[in-house]
Amino acid sequence: MAGLEVLVSRAPLVPASLTERFHGVGAQVGAIATFTGVVRGTDIKALEIEHYPGMTERVIEERMLTAVKTWGLSGAQVIHRIGVLPVGEPIVWVAVSASHRAEAFAACEYLIDFLKVEAPFWKKEHFANGMAGWVDTRDADIERTRRWGPTGPESEGSRNESAATHRSRQECGPSDTARSATTYS
Repeated sequence: MAGLEVLVSRAPLVPASLTERFHGVGAQVGAIATFTGVVRGTDIKALEIEHYPGMTERVIEERMLTAVKTWGLSGAQVIHRIGVLPVGEPIVWVAVSASHRAEAFAACEYLIDFLKVEAPFWKKEHFANGMAGWVDTRDADIERTRRWGPTGPESEGSRNESAATHRSRQECGPSDTARSATTYS
């Protein structure tokens, strides 16, 4: 079984340090692919990210297991930040290890596509003028996930439903969904 780790945290990400510590698992590791996502924007000053504790980690781990089975990974790690993050701050770090580079690149891209569209995170942009608004899932990102087709555990129909559900969560925000049953610190 591959070594898997999921962490959702308010702590800053230091990609170089994370990459140095990630070794994958096993003698057959021939490739390690990493991805660091950074908060971007010219009109925003920060991005606020909330999640549903327990559920978020479980859903990410399920997708990681799919990636392990599909691309024969020997290790995978996803670290995603929550809280208020200024522009330029790392927001997510993904690492995967596999026997060959093609599998490592594909699995890393698959996990990022999933995190962008289907993972239970809620994002709110904070603008320099003091305004704020929830971020909708972009149609281009939804379309991008369709390329995984039967590689992902969901059928086309349920993927469309998942994207629609994600959009509706974005519209109402986390305080109007299951978040009310969870205590935040």
